Amino acid sequence: MIKKYCLFCDEMVSITSEGDYDKYLGCNCSPDGFYNLLRDSYEPINSLAHQKKRDMFHVVSAYIRELTDRGEKFSLSADDLESIVNSPKIPVTIEDKGNRLLQYLYRHSEAPGESVVIQPLSSSYNLTYSPNLQELVYIIDKLINDQYMIREGMTFKLTDAGWNEAAAIAGGKKLKPCIVLMSDAEDLHTVWVEKLLPKIEQFGYIPRLLRHTTTQNREPYSLEFIEESKLIIADLTGQSPEVYFTAGYALGLNIPVIWTVNSSDANNLFVQVKNIRPIVWDTAEELAVLLQQKLS
Repeated sequence: MIKKYCLFCDEMVSITSEGDYDKYLGCNCSPDGFYNLLRDSYEPINSLAHQKKRDMFHVVSAYIRELTDRGEKFSLSADDLESIVNSPKIPVTIEDKGNRLLQYLYRHSEAPGESVVIQPLSSSYNLTYSPNLQELVYIIDKLINDQYMIREGMTFKLTDAGWNEAAAIAGGKKLKPCIVLMSDAEDLHTVWVEKLLPKIEQFGYIPRLLRHTTTQNREPYSLEFIEESKLIIADLTGQSPEVYFTAGYALGLNIPVIWTVNSSDANNLFVQVKNIRPIVWDTAEELAVLLQQKLS
């Protein structure tokens, strides 16, 4: 197995090749998982100015860690770096960064007072999107002083107040990973991203949209993205064979599948079987209501 330094956390780890991507296994960006980097990205990333790397790489590392820790599979290319760093989802203030640590402990606990080991702490400052260990230690001390957590060496515990704060940030419950499968139609993609994915998150899921594409710069349409999901929404609009296949794979893993199709395509389904009875929708607003009824 080949070993390389991760560009974002500078740890040497094993990698494997999958199509046009290199899979980085178990680096500090994803200690218990992996992420995929488009192989054509090395040259443009390495050619960035030193200061730009210093400003960007710890943020990208933190973003990868947060998403993969939440159970999402993540792939990126050089073209994605600017959008990640400039995303409004990236925490900037010390308070917001501290909230990310509370949420991490919340995801890894079943109740207040349960121990969570963070080791090595010296390589875990990406948990708070911090540029260095000093800022992470400052955030930890602040959360302890605010009585949100208890620290015993490398072991951390949420107090009742910390647990309640983290639960409030998460909307009162832990979000479950969800995959939305769809064809590569751009107008359909816009509808889902702008109007439906935010609604699905309100229903208790972390939605991730996968669409079949032959464009290399998009993440691979891989079955690995399905296996840890708790729900699949398969939109049959556009009649993508990959949507049928991937949703069928999910059913084989006993993952629940909700089928949907826009009314414009409802009479053109490739497969007409009694087990596939899609929700037929006209507008995004209508589909949001129907999905809420299914998921409530």
